[in-house]
Amino acid sequence: MNVVGNSEQRVDAVGKVTGQALYPGDVNMPMQTHMKILFANRPHAIIKSIDTTIAEAVPGVLMVLTAKDVPVNEYGLIMPDQPVLCGPNSNKLLADRVRFIGDQVALVVAETEEIASIGRDLIRVDYENLPVIDDPRIAMQDGATLIHPDRSSNVFGRYRIRNGDVESAFARADVIVEGEYHTPAQEHAFLQPEAGLGFIDEVGRVTVIVGGQWTHEDQEQIAHSLHLENEQVRVIYPAIGGAFGGREDMSVQIVLALAAVKLKERGMPRPVKIIWNREESIIGHHKRHPYFIKMKWGAMKDGKVIAVKAELVADGGAYAYTSTKVLGNATLLSTGPYEIPNVHVDSYAVYTNNIPNGAFRGFGGPQAAFAAETQMNRLAEKLDIDPVEIRLRNLFQEGSMLSVGSPLPPGVSIDKVVEKAAVESGWIPFSKKPGIEKAWAKPAKPSGLPFKRRGFGFACGYKNVGFSFGAPENCWATIELYGDLEIEKAVVKHAAAEVGQGTHTVIAQMAADALGVPLSKIQLVMSDTATSHNSGSVSASRMTFMAGNSIRGAAAQALELWENEERPAKATYQYRPPRTTPMDPETGKSEPNFAYGYVAQGIEVEVDLELGTIQLVRVVSANDVGKAVNPMLVQGQIEGAVVQAAGYAIMENFVQRNGETLTRHLSTYLIPTILDVPEQVKSVIMEYPDPIGPFGARGMAEMPYLPFAAAVISAVHDATGVWFNEFPLTPERVLNGLGKLKN
Repeated sequence: MNVVGNSEQRVDAVGKVTGQALYPGDVNMPMQTHMKILFANRPHAIIKSIDTTIAEAVPGVLMVLTAKDVPVNEYGLIMPDQPVLCGPNSNKLLADRVRFIGDQVALVVAETEEIASIGRDLIRVDYENLPVIDDPRIAMQDGATLIHPDRSSNVFGRYRIRNGDVESAFARADVIVEGEYHTPAQEHAFLQPEAGLGFIDEVGRVTVIVGGQWTHEDQEQIAHSLHLENEQVRVIYPAIGGAFGGREDMSVQIVLALAAVKLKERGMPRPVKIIWNREESIIGHHKRHPYFIKMKWGAMKDGKVIAVKAELVADGGAYAYTSTKVLGNATLLSTGPYEIPNVHVDSYAVYTNNIPNGAFRGFGGPQAAFAAETQMNRLAEKLDIDPVEIRLRNLFQEGSMLSVGSPLPPGVSIDKVVEKAAVESGWIPFSKKPGIEKAWAKPAKPSGLPFKRRGFGFACGYKNVGFSFGAPENCWATIELYGDLEIEKAVVKHAAAEVGQGTHTVIAQMAADALGVPLSKIQLVMSDTATSHNSGSVSASRMTFMAGNSIRGAAAQALELWENEERPAKATYQYRPPRTTPMDPETGKSEPNFAYGYVAQGIEVEVDLELGTIQLVRVVSANDVGKAVNPMLVQGQIEGAVVQAAGYAIMENFVQRNGETLTRHLSTYLIPTILDVPEQVKSVIMEYPDPIGPFGARGMAEMPYLPFAAAVISAVHDATGVWFNEFPLTPERVLNGLGKLKN
């Protein structure tokens, strides 16, 4: 029974379009209380004292919590470097410091949200301001103020790759292209701001209903901070209004659990609810990392790249979050999907007093791809070689060696993806265009106005599927089969989060296919630590791949029990992919990933030379997804990535200055609307099966994001003759680049 490969209706479609689906902010319980958080709203300071007496005296305020009330006042996905609450009298060293404006200082729990807000505003905090560092290049200098004084440096992550003899290769290169690039911070801007409900459940577990990306990791961090066993904490995900990596780190999870525990301790075992407004969301959760990248690429006359030297400096912000993991990805991807024999890379993650930076769709890939693909396009221009041809001469092939000294996993398809994207974009291969000087077919009809110019750009990329560089990787699934003579119902229990991408739908499809039953017989029990084993995070384009393999394993075992007439048949299976290994600290030598996804894009733009505006006319995105489990969902992921990447490349200008955020609202931080969607997005879905992917599927949700900014930069150059080394390409930046604004 073939269900995989069909565009089945989403399992959550009816609930979401009718409003029946409950998001965290929609969940209410009898006798619930309300919580507000006092944020630091200053980038760097020591808290000398906190006076809560006036706030506590407000009628309806039930309690005020500060750092002294947190059992273990620390958390962090990679390292526990962040206090749950900042302030004096904490059990964590240096927790009396705030390091960015969104540090949480105190919690007010009250009968209503309005009373909680009043109480919060009456808390008096005495701060001693400290020097602010908002540039990682300054923060990593000797003698810079330490953001974390218990560390010897603001550099908290570093990688290096040493492969071949770079200097000798540069000496014999026919052409060298150097560039310095800067990528911006980006706000996730998911539709549903952070919200949740904390309470003690019927068996005494601290329970949090919240939006996140990894139930069991949330459970572990809550348990650690509250000094509880994991089993004493329960995390439930309802419907979630988007994530894009922005819910990987803690926001309200720990403080909700803390408040629920403290209410019970004080004889008030009542639920507690919180909903952040948009400003709180913007300053309270992490952003995409800004990167400063230096590149030097050397090539021969035939376009073969023989050497790359790169330096990447990532602004980690005030706390580590996932910066070290993002940096590892960026380090590997900084040489693009190309087999280059001589590589020298140094990369650094650095603390500053900016909002912490962490996971965001692409996880270091968009930053690295922007620099690498712009370098490749500039090399093509300098050598007068078609930008597709130069790529085809350098792209990975089956068995190609990565810069870290290990071969790519089998299933390499980037050459096919690049050629398909090029052909679908109107590229005419050299062999088919005798006498034609321009390699690209004529662009769509321009406006005809003399101050508007059309241009076309091309870029490609690749990215890991799954956790990288030795991070523990596994995924569990449980399947229960019920019935007498035939399977009447199959219950699938899985912890995977559904953040809008369709994970639960494809899990149901893969389960139906693996069991050989109609989709209508699949019943999902999802995203609850009390009912499912660990699935790992819904990130790294991993969940379809990992969940599919875990479900196939559980299905095979359950069917075997069923055939042996064990009714009901229940099986739990843990899938473990091939191991990966961390980078050698001196050479970078490693086996970084067990699978990859591949993408290429052609983009046509129209630039208004008078206004500096950029219109996206046409986007062609070719993506090897291995197997499209649900083609309509795949198309939706491609189109969504294109629009989100368009915001990143052209309009989303997140402004931080001296540690302050100047774009705290969606009225000042502009994201794409329906009027900013490209006129045409052509999703080219390619299916070259991954050898170890379930049904051949490989992750794909991040990949269409990677090459977009570089392709836009290339298209704008084609239209104007100007290369831009940073973005977003706001009208002001474009006009400056064209020399039309006076400084």
